[in-house]
Amino acid sequence: MNTNSQLIEKFYTAFQQLDAAAMNSCYSDDIVFFDPVFGLLRGEEAKSMWEMLCKNAKQFSLTYGNIVVLDEEYSTCDWMAKYIFSATGKLVINKIKANMRFADGKIIEHSDAFSVHKWSRQAFGLTGTILGWNSFFQNKIKNKAKKNLVTFMEQKKLK
Repeated sequence: MNTNSQLIEKFYTAFQQLDAAAMNSCYSDDIVFFDPVFGLLRGEEAKSMWEMLCKNAKQFSLTYGNIVVLDEEYSTCDWMAKYIFSATGKLVINKIKANMRFADGKIIEHSDAFSVHKWSRQAFGLTGTILGWNSFFQNKIKNKAKKNLVTFMEQKKLK
């Protein structure tokens, strides 16, 4: 098995176990992460996001597969998270395509792609179905996610 494939396996196996420390050990210190909800995160922001998500996960399960090594630097995989969205108590099943770039045995870039509208339909029910396609509603979701991350990081510093 390719080294990058092994790193992907380690990352998602750790995520299945909600082990943010093990997940983050796969990342370089200057990791660049992007997804449609949190937007662009760098370094400690990205690592804190995983820590926050793992800590707050409810009825969480994850599967992953279809790891494709594109070359020595790039790989992709599919993963699916199933969990209860804490803000509404609704079940979410989010199917995600991950793209990763590697250097020196670490993940240096990671982007996750998924439909915010599909996610919001599940997370917010009727409201998400009606408004989830709307950029104003999507920006509201993104701003709340970023605010939660900032609060989490501030609380972490106080400990």
